[in-house]
Amino acid sequence: MKKYLKSIIAIAAISVMTLSLAACGSNKTTEENNNTTTTEGENTTGGEKETLVVATNAEFPPYEYYEGQDIVGIDVEIMKAIGEKLGMEVTIEDMAFDSIIPAIQSGKADIGAAGMTVTEDRLANVDFTDTYCHASQAIIVNAANEEIKTAADLEGKTIGVQLGTTGDMYAGDVTENVERYNKGFEAAMAVAQGKIDAVVIDDQVAKSLAEGNADLKVLEEPFTEEDYAIAVSKDNTELTEKINAALVELKEDGTIQSIIDKYITE
Repeated sequence: MKKYLKSIIAIAAISVMTLSLAACGSNKTTEENNNTTTTEGENTTGGEKETLVVATNAEFPPYEYYEGQDIVGIDVEIMKAIGEKLGMEVTIEDMAFDSIIPAIQSGKADIGAAGMTVTEDRLANVDFTDTYCHASQAIIVNAANEEIKTAADLEGKTIGVQLGTTGDMYAGDVTENVERYNKGFEAAMAVAQGKIDAVVIDDQVAKSLAEGNADLKVLEEPFTEEDYAIAVSKDNTELTEKINAALVELKEDGTIQSIIDKYITE
């Protein structure tokens, strides 16, 4: 009988301990759940806005460039206008142009805005919004150069481009002699110094680079015609749709055109 009673007491004690441990575990889980916050852009309990991280390359005036310590330009203002429509804070991250798409793919940036043209190669890695600006690739040559007057004259010449840009993609169609630079300014200086024959780069950027430099001129005939759009991760179709909706409103109310006119006066 004593052995039997001892067994019952032992079983009861184990049951009490098990229930006690289960209760402790339940309380810990509840506490952890209550302290969990979303780190993928959702608002916190403090009511802070989500942050929209924009990857750009601030070497493309008038679309994005430095004014003192601040990055300004057409793309920057349009991204901020989109942020207002979406109720999001906009953070601009400056990086090399050819790092923008990898930054979006890795999640370091939410979107890319840097005078980006939609191409088949880029579409293989990211999605694009609707276009928001029409542009073209222009040709910069040395002011003393009378041999190159049109795009056809570039065949076989040495062309400078900014690494990863549309000019970089298209220059190889007309010549095997392509010199790649990290910055468009470096390519323009190479033309001015007679090191290369021409530069292919976005038209407004070309005009900005040639402005005030007597050694450079921009040809009237464009190299290509194109449209700019915003790059977004293929895993974030919801964001693409929201930006497209914002772009429709910003086009209809004249905001985008007023921003472009502010920087491009002709």
